[in-house]
Amino acid sequence: MTRKAPTLEDVAREAGVSRATVSRVVNGIRNVDPAIRETVREAIARSGYTPNRAARSLVTRRAGTVALVVSGAGDDTGGEQNEFAARALADPFFGRVVSGVVGFLRPRSMHPVLMFAESEDARQQVLAYLRQGSADGALVFSTHAEDPLPGLLAAESLPCVLFARPARPAPVTYVDLDHREGGRLAAEHLLARGCRRAATIAGPLDLPAAQDRLSGFQDTMARHGHPYVPIAEGGFTLDSGASAMTRLLAEHPDTDGVFAANDLMAQGVCQALRASGRRVPQDVAVVGFDDSSAALACLPPLTTVRQPMEEMAAAMARLLQEHIEGKRTEPTSVIFAPELVRRESA
Repeated sequence: MTRKAPTLEDVAREAGVSRATVSRVVNGIRNVDPAIRETVREAIARSGYTPNRAARSLVTRRAGTVALVVSGAGDDTGGEQNEFAARALADPFFGRVVSGVVGFLRPRSMHPVLMFAESEDARQQVLAYLRQGSADGALVFSTHAEDPLPGLLAAESLPCVLFARPARPAPVTYVDLDHREGGRLAAEHLLARGCRRAATIAGPLDLPAAQDRLSGFQDTMARHGHPYVPIAEGGFTLDSGASAMTRLLAEHPDTDGVFAANDLMAQGVCQALRASGRRVPQDVAVVGFDDSSAALACLPPLTTVRQPMEEMAAAMARLLQEHIEGKRTEPTSVIFAPELVRRESA
């Protein structure tokens, strides 16, 4: 004989609470005493109860899912999808982002759905997915300054939160870092080490974050009597950092300190310096940015400017939930402070 599936009433009897209390816990409603919530969750585990998401969606009019969108600016209709996805997933900070998002959403019975929007067709798929209610909102990580997706989401008043200030101004909520302050921290550290011929490898200068990291570094160097800082532009990849460092060494062989605008490029910088016979940090001190897994994989381990990625991602998810629930109707911004993490490269 087939065993009857446990119901809300079964869980309520097991926990010694009302059916309404169990329903509030299952639906992630916050006004439940933490001790009672834990009792109900234990009863759910013992009984084997599984919420009927379809039935719950009819009541709440919510999908219980959030689109985690990695977006670019391409206008093709495919072709490069696999390459775009592979590059995005290979970025060391992406795992930290997912950890922060899931850590916030899971206790609230919400779940992320990973989507890529590297082309016009893919963007339209994301918009359709949100319009039809398959996800309650979107957390957007844009990889290109010309990305039109933030503006499209804003134009349709679809709930969304961006990671980083959009390069194209749009009335959307975003979470970001004080990148200028991060550039200042890097400059102050290299100067304190005695570096007097420092150079920098910037990220793509069409991105606001790369511009701000560069200007924070340059301005601080200028305030300390160093008005000219050699600059090479990279692409936030290891190989671009290595090639940019090779170019800098050819033009400025006496460079004694380098600020690279992310850890992957800083890792490439260290490789290029070793290949040129220079020691890190004895001959050239190196500071990265992000405090990603690349900082620990680097030889030597990187001194870097830390972005609190998990906290920033959780803040994005919290803001999105507030938009979904109607607790927040106007766009807002949350700016986190960076900190310098000292290791062996500088």
